[in-house]
Amino acid sequence: MVKLWAHECLRVFSDRLISITDRDAFQEMITNKCKEKFKKDWEKLVTIKPLLFASFTPLIFPDGDNTKKPYNDIYCELTDRKKVTKVAESALGDYNVMNRAKKMDLVLFTDAIEHIVKIHRIITTELGHALLVGVGGSGRKSLTELATFIANYTIEVLEMSKGYSFVDWRDDMKNKLFIASGVEASPYVFLFSDTQIINEAFVEDINNILNNGEIPNLYNLEDTNNIIESVKEANKANPDFRAMAEDNNAIFSLFVKQAKNSLHCVLAMSPIGDDFKRRLRMFPSLVNCCAIDWFLPWPKEALQSVAEVFLSSVPDLPDVAGIISICVDM
Repeated sequence: MVKLWAHECLRVFSDRLISITDRDAFQEMITNKCKEKFKKDWEKLVTIKPLLFASFTPLIFPDGDNTKKPYNDIYCELTDRKKVTKVAESALGDYNVMNRAKKMDLVLFTDAIEHIVKIHRIITTELGHALLVGVGGSGRKSLTELATFIANYTIEVLEMSKGYSFVDWRDDMKNKLFIASGVEASPYVFLFSDTQIINEAFVEDINNILNNGEIPNLYNLEDTNNIIESVKEANKANPDFRAMAEDNNAIFSLFVKQAKNSLHCVLAMSPIGDDFKRRLRMFPSLVNCCAIDWFLPWPKEALQSVAEVFLSSVPDLPDVAGIISICVDM
């Protein structure tokens, strides 16, 4: 229980800090509080680092007996990192089989697994939204797609062709996100990148989604009537729905609530330049209503893992270790 408390403190507070110095200071604070309040030594308490909890890898067994079938969907400490990696790699293989046109060739090293765990935790949390901060090519979108697949959610990435307008944006918001997720309470992840911001009004709408769970004046009368009929059709076999079946206002309120609870925004933004700072000042929900995951430069161990995997397929390569070292240092 102490480790669970520490983990949630790290995810809620430490992940929002932008410098290594601040994160080290927070880690020292957690260490001291464990000693002071719980009489626990951090180094003895947390033997596997980094400290991670998730629900997609079953590691809790009945009566602590590893020969029995583990419990599923239990939020627990990820103590067996090899099994976590195996689960993630298996999910990646299944994703590539089901999405041959968007096949992802990823190397799931420790830092990538950590980001998957963080994103999975955010999107499976009620009203959870994520702000992924990092430069292009750092893996924000690919790891979000994999985390969404592991959670068995639907991901929506808008295709913005030439001439894409604000009217098109509002239509996509209405049909591809809110109606798709709200009618049957289907969990959706909306992945949106700052490279898609061709109109600052897009960010204002996202700010409203993060803050209120809806966009003002999105539906006209015809849309509202169609939504009500769709919700009735989706719930005709639900006995609990009969009490409100004739109350259109209650049905529409149910739709709004279901859309709010089912839609999770994942925003991929780069900290480079003034646009990022300006948008955070103008639209505070980007920070206040999002859990933050910083995609910092990959460590040398990660780069080495990537080089080893891709060079292993090259036959008769001389001095592999030297070439890997060059790839890491480039």
